Amino acid sequence: MEAHGESVSSLLIVIIAAFVTPILMHRLRLNVIPVVVAEIIIGLIIGHSGFNLVEESGWLETLSTLGFIFLMFLSGLEIDFSLFSKKKKQGRSRGTNQNGQNNDPSPVFLAIIVFIGILLLSVGLSWLFVIAGFIDNVFLMTLIISTISLGVVVPTLKEAQAMKTPIGQTILLVAVIADLVTMILLAVFVSIYGDGSGNMWLLLILFAVGIVLYFVGRHFKNQSFIEALSKGTIQIGTRAIFTLIIFLVALSESVGAENILGAFIAGALVSLLAPNQDLVHKLDSFGYGFLIPIFFVMIGVDINIWTLFGDSKVLMLIPLLLIALLLSKLVPLAILRKWYDTRTVIGAGMILTSTLSLVIAAAAIGERMGVIDSQMESALILVAVLTCIITPPFFKKLYVHQEEAIPKQIVSFIGSNQATLPVVRELDKELFESHLYHTRLDKIDEKITRSVFDIRELEAYEIDELEQLGVFDADIVVVSTGTEDINKKIACYAKNKGVERVIARAERSDIDKQLKEQGVEVFSYLLSSKTLLKAMIESPNVVDILTNQESALYEIRMNNSAYDGIMLREFPFTGDVIMVRIFRGDDSIVPHGDTRLFLNDHLVVTGSTEYVDELQNLLEFS
Repeated sequence: MEAHGESVSSLLIVIIAAFVTPILMHRLRLNVIPVVVAEIIIGLIIGHSGFNLVEESGWLETLSTLGFIFLMFLSGLEIDFSLFSKKKKQGRSRGTNQNGQNNDPSPVFLAIIVFIGILLLSVGLSWLFVIAGFIDNVFLMTLIISTISLGVVVPTLKEAQAMKTPIGQTILLVAVIADLVTMILLAVFVSIYGDGSGNMWLLLILFAVGIVLYFVGRHFKNQSFIEALSKGTIQIGTRAIFTLIIFLVALSESVGAENILGAFIAGALVSLLAPNQDLVHKLDSFGYGFLIPIFFVMIGVDINIWTLFGDSKVLMLIPLLLIALLLSKLVPLAILRKWYDTRTVIGAGMILTSTLSLVIAAAAIGERMGVIDSQMESALILVAVLTCIITPPFFKKLYVHQEEAIPKQIVSFIGSNQATLPVVRELDKELFESHLYHTRLDKIDEKITRSVFDIRELEAYEIDELEQLGVFDADIVVVSTGTEDINKKIACYAKNKGVERVIARAERSDIDKQLKEQGVEVFSYLLSSKTLLKAMIESPNVVDILTNQESALYEIRMNNSAYDGIMLREFPFTGDVIMVRIFRGDDSIVPHGDTRLFLNDHLVVTGSTEYVDELQNLLEFS
């Protein structure tokens, strides 16, 4: 019972430390330091380097391990794989020179080139550390120097409002690639130098199972019964994710890899399946609110700084490794000087120098495998902590946020008629770039129509001809020809081609159903007219709201990271606007005072045009 009491006492001390840390940071205005770094520092104070208040505990060890697993899961979840599939259409509206060529660098291409440079330079620097006698393993040191902390990069970019800028996307992609590659290399390292050496091929089983689970998840994701089970006390989505994490962690250990690789793959799979943002928020809340703080506090508890002073070689390693980390990022980033100023490039190098979770993982694994000793492990973790303290403030100081022109959404209208032409005329030219395609214009209207609209004539509505004209290189494709079968064919092709939104006209119920199953948005002349007439008879005031420009409904997208997670009752906007509905993924939410706003929410509002424009500028143009 006494041992049990000591166990609970140590757990209580760690929990209180994790709870007090963000409060102290807020009171002392230490916003430049990531919370996870502050938790490690608090751990140093209450642990072996400080007052030694925490004793060994089975509970703490279990919760700390779970925290590390969940941290790796959330690191995988943070990866936005859509960044790797940027379409050419984005270059058609912005950053062009006099010849119409795109001046903006490709973030994906730049990120790959930069990371290759980081990896090669890390290998060279690692050899220098081996030659100098600091460490015996080039592989492990290469991992430590080349890795980048996605958990530090993402919040720092958000706070600086740089996430959606070209340089921000490039920085993020470099961090994502580094996270993916170094995590895989860590698994290879364990396979080569661990007890199960020679079984590296077993890792293929883990990745193969991950691919199978992705297709299974994609199949069941939009099933109606899943939606029904996601509410109330069942929360099937949350249960599925925790089952996935534990299953892949167990499988990872079974094939001789580290459990964190399985957790990371689980996070990447969930990210690929584009989870509901409410579910992501719940997972973040659980991880960063409970398990992960315990892990980081325990990292600080287990480090004994005083032992580092007993070994001059280890003590010398700390500044040399900091210099190596800086060089490995700043030198490859010199390529960015072609597009960005020196301050921005140096700032990018500083934030990419931040390393944390993977260094902690590599150091712990290296110590357990006997590649490094406990003193070297503590030194490596201490360097990782120092990078997270030093680099974010430098980035914020050097990076200057510049307002960029909002890229227009490109809309391809296939079929010019009484439905599409008035819409093209009324679309905001500052926000939308419209292109019309039609087989033949009526002779009576041809002269008038051509003087107002830019219409490309087609021989026929054939897919090959539409492809050659770049019709599908658009954000939105609207299909409204006179033949429903043609509408269905083109709309399904556009959706499979990867067009984000496809809208098609369909009067027949069978085609309507087939299109909706493909994710195509459907409109109907007959249904629209019938619905409008019925509404005018039954609810004339509702129709008045929809048709009266002074009190119409407007859709606003939430893009401003400054208000991410804010409650509506705390939202500082006081204009004459009423929020009618919030669309979040597939969910439709009736807003209340305690409803929170999140990035990428679509708000449906009503009010005077003046205040709606003000709210739009506040939320969309951050």
